[in-house]
Amino acid sequence: MPDQTRILLVDDDEDDYIITRDIIEDIQGRSYHLDWTSSFTEALDIIKEQRHDVYLVDFFLGAENGLNLITQAVSGGSTAPFILLTGQTDRETDEKAMRAGALDYLVKGTFNPFDLERSIRYSIEHAKSLNEIQKLNSELEQRVEERTQELAEAIHKLEKTNKILYDAQLEIEKALQKEKELNELKSRFVTTASHEFRTPLSTVLSSASIIARYTSAEDNDKRLKHVDRIKSAVQNLTTILNDFLSMSRIEEGKVYNVPAQFDLVNFSQEVVEDMQALVKEGQRIEYRHEGGQRTVALDKQLFKNILINLLSNGSKYSAEGKTIHFTTAISPGAVSITVRDEGIGIPEADQTHLFTPFFRAHNATNIQGTGLGLNIVKRYVEVMEGSMDFTSVLDEGTTFTITFPQTAEL
Repeated sequence: MPDQTRILLVDDDEDDYIITRDIIEDIQGRSYHLDWTSSFTEALDIIKEQRHDVYLVDFFLGAENGLNLITQAVSGGSTAPFILLTGQTDRETDEKAMRAGALDYLVKGTFNPFDLERSIRYSIEHAKSLNEIQKLNSELEQRVEERTQELAEAIHKLEKTNKILYDAQLEIEKALQKEKELNELKSRFVTTASHEFRTPLSTVLSSASIIARYTSAEDNDKRLKHVDRIKSAVQNLTTILNDFLSMSRIEEGKVYNVPAQFDLVNFSQEVVEDMQALVKEGQRIEYRHEGGQRTVALDKQLFKNILINLLSNGSKYSAEGKTIHFTTAISPGAVSITVRDEGIGIPEADQTHLFTPFFRAHNATNIQGTGLGLNIVKRYVEVMEGSMDFTSVLDEGTTFTITFPQTAEL
């Protein structure tokens, strides 16, 4: 026995139900079971149970109509096909039925068993096809979503890999640049060292040879003159060696910031007294402190090296009789030092390279120096977490300002 097709007729006219039942009974070769309801509301409840294979819906259902019933049923999730029964045969009714969700429509009083069987069979097969298409479409959307997710993950992994490769490339480039700079530094070191050591060593050798000739008491002044020359040359050598050793320790990362509390004014005055004996003839270091607070927390040795370098430069690049102005100040959260000279100044074109190791300004090539002092000062300031600025006017002088952070309790 063929599978039975369950049909629900929704029609408020019992006569139409009887006519429809009789037409169905005349269909040959197929088995149908027909249920009937005349209520719009009851029809919706029955449709929700999904017990039927196809629904025949009359266009007029009392105060409601079949199009509304089909629309609400489809919106509620019904997948079985709807066939609209109408007393009109026109394109407008056909389009309304299709928009509501009906798969076919029949004109009441004109269809026969063959027409009804064909419409039921067509609608059921069409609904199966639509359901299969929706299923395939849903599966396709799921697969697309999964593939999209996989693609997104692959892109993320690729971006991560590219980031790693890019970072590695940057590290390699940095290492190569560092190696290049180191080689250039070594080359400049050899050139500078050979040049800077040659002059004081020649002075020591020549003065030592000359001293040997002065044997009488009458030559004592000449002998002392050359002793002073030797002392000065040795001092220059010591300064050069200290610069090179400081540079080496900085490059090796062996310079550390170890703050300790001390009286800034007393400490600065002691440095000034030591440096006053080493400046050019007639030069004077003028020191003053601004503010009433005197205690700071800084690395004393690094701070002293910074002061000695700046004050030495102030003397070196200034003429005899000039004043080197040295100022300290303590403000909330900061300690600042300023060293201003009245010297030759720095050409504007050279100012951007001022802190480069071994760099000498064009107007300073005839003045003895390694070109390391300011680089060392800047590196010390960075180790101490400070900042450094300068201004300079050619033939008028240069001012260096350094600021260090301080804790609130000081």
